[in-house]
Amino acid sequence: MDLTEQFAPFAARMRREGLPDLVIENFRHAYARLRAGETGVIPGSGALPVQDLPHCDDLGAEDARIGEEALGRTVVCKLNGGLGTSMGMSGPKSLLPVKDDLSFLDITARQVLHRRRQSGARLPLVLMDSFSTHQASLAALSVYPEFEQELPLDFVQNKVPKVAKAGLVPVDWPDDPEKEWCPPGHGDIYPSLITTGLLDDMLGAGYDVLFVSNADNLGAVLDERILGSFVRCGCPFLMEVTQRTPADSKGGHLARRPDGQLILRESAQCPPDEQDQFQDISLYRFFNTNNLWIHLPALRAALTASNGVLDLPLIVNEKAVDSTQPESPRVYQLETAMGSAISLFAGAQALVTPRNRFAPVKKNSDLLVLWSDVYQLLPDFTFALAAARGGSAPVVRLDDRYYGVFAEMEDRFPHGAPSLIGCESLSVIGDVRFGREVVVEGNVTIEWQGEGQLRIEDGARLRG
Repeated sequence: MDLTEQFAPFAARMRREGLPDLVIENFRHAYARLRAGETGVIPGSGALPVQDLPHCDDLGAEDARIGEEALGRTVVCKLNGGLGTSMGMSGPKSLLPVKDDLSFLDITARQVLHRRRQSGARLPLVLMDSFSTHQASLAALSVYPEFEQELPLDFVQNKVPKVAKAGLVPVDWPDDPEKEWCPPGHGDIYPSLITTGLLDDMLGAGYDVLFVSNADNLGAVLDERILGSFVRCGCPFLMEVTQRTPADSKGGHLARRPDGQLILRESAQCPPDEQDQFQDISLYRFFNTNNLWIHLPALRAALTASNGVLDLPLIVNEKAVDSTQPESPRVYQLETAMGSAISLFAGAQALVTPRNRFAPVKKNSDLLVLWSDVYQLLPDFTFALAAARGGSAPVVRLDDRYYGVFAEMEDRFPHGAPSLIGCESLSVIGDVRFGREVVVEGNVTIEWQGEGQLRIEDGARLRG
């Protein structure tokens, strides 16, 4: 049986869903690589450490001036396809409350509106939504009638079939057919920009820079100095990276091919016997913040040359078809990472930026830090660490048994977060409920294994 016959059931299923031909062709390309035995693994011999990179601190007034001039040619794009399922939500994670009853999406919208008023630039905001987040996110933005722009407020990323490990055929899961599908990773932004017509719309309206970041990363604000540096250097693709810490050791990192081209390597792409080197933060010093700057004419040229199929490194994720039933059939999810396009653009660069430009929320413990006095929401709706923090946030670990679901965490912090401005680390083990105006200082561990719930009294000061 040749590839055409093997892929036919996938193509038929995708056409029934109304997916565009280009999406089907991109998935066929990924499926062919899977059948050929490609695992996406990049050994250390092909991913050499990167030692020295330019730093954001070295950018100056000239970069800021160029950036201000380029604001009118720039589009802000937020990756907004995620549901907060890992935090017990069924809706868009970007609608979680963060500060002063404002959600991630509220704060992002107000940042952009403030920058428009301040600069006079048109500066559109565009969301890359999923089928699951599209309607709720647009409804949330509808409360801002002043959000008028010539570009649409969002475009919807695609979905692709899961591949059964047994036989490499489309998986069937009649109990919940939606679980037969998965997102193709945020690398799908590139074909989606074509199939929705948005890339042509942006270029036709005179935009030539796209700044992309995650919707749950409030540190990723548009910085005129970085924009100006990107425009001045004339490079096609710029990735913001930051120094890895022990907490980042298992995440993807920046590396360099033997020919000098920068690449991105994710943990799933590392050989199992090289995991120690992969996690060595003194060897691989930088990781991708997923804050990317893309020159739109260069992207159009690359997509035209490849007929819309960018040869992004393949990520093969093996999972159960139904994550709530670990014993359910094993499947492959074929994905690509948006940042891995750095390997496709000759002259692509990376810039080291401060840690405060990377503040994602993956768990409720991350959200608690944003709720607290560690972060301040400034008049321009940017987030900033309190000056007393010295540039770093505390490490907070909450027991997933009691704080893994957002509603459960909210119940255990009914008066909001405790004061963490003097805290270095907080670990909560067991079922603990916090009272009003609690203060945490230094390194604190609370462990409760008794009956019922431990209650921290109002005004308690926890030290040590």
